[in-house]
Amino acid sequence: MKAWYEKDEFWETVANLMFAGPRWAAAPVEIEEVVALLSVKAPAAILDLCCGPGRHSLELARRGFRVTGVDRTLSYLEKARQQAAEEKLEVEFVQEDMRRFSRPEAFDGVINLFTSFGYFENPAEDRQVLVNLHRSLKPGGALVMDSVGKEVLARIFRERDWREEDGVILLEERRISKDWSWIDNRWILLKDQSRQEFRVSHRLYSAAEMTALLKGCGFDSVEIYGDLTGVPYDHTANRLVAVARK
Repeated sequence: MKAWYEKDEFWETVANLMFAGPRWAAAPVEIEEVVALLSVKAPAAILDLCCGPGRHSLELARRGFRVTGVDRTLSYLEKARQQAAEEKLEVEFVQEDMRRFSRPEAFDGVINLFTSFGYFENPAEDRQVLVNLHRSLKPGGALVMDSVGKEVLARIFRERDWREEDGVILLEERRISKDWSWIDNRWILLKDQSRQEFRVSHRLYSAAEMTALLKGCGFDSVEIYGDLTGVPYDHTANRLVAVARK
């Protein structure tokens, strides 16, 4: 059986929930913050790993960066390519698994945003992704990785939750397992008379664990922040943002 992240049906079904209008509207501010963390200027070469339908890749291209967006979901890439063509933006979109994509010393910066990491049950595969990213960065280049930190999740954890977006009701049920290293999610989507259910799971990292992992994969320095604005990673943090430099 395919893992949840390998199922196109999942990504296509949740697209409108994950990439609703407000998410697209937030992209310019998020990219402003990411560029500051990377300490890069156009026309630097940027890799957007797990780019989805391209909301960050496109925004980077609008600002004059040379962008490569990588994702495994073809329908997302097709949407991104169409938008790039409409705006006459030059963006390279590549369909590939993050465990395999590597382009030695090709990029000044790499971004991996909104918990697009830690999907694999074998932790060696997480390490392979980071080794690939380290290899793909030019000397002095940086990675910005954004996820839900273990400490943040422990503070805000809710076993059950729900929300409504664009006529779809999403019911979420969460369970922590493997000594707080893993989260299992049950998603139920309700729309009109239809019901769809998915299981989504991924590894959880603390700030210390993420720092050790990145340094173990070759990065020289790692800084941890509480969101993309660069605030401290403390008891008020909203995200776990790691900035790792080669």
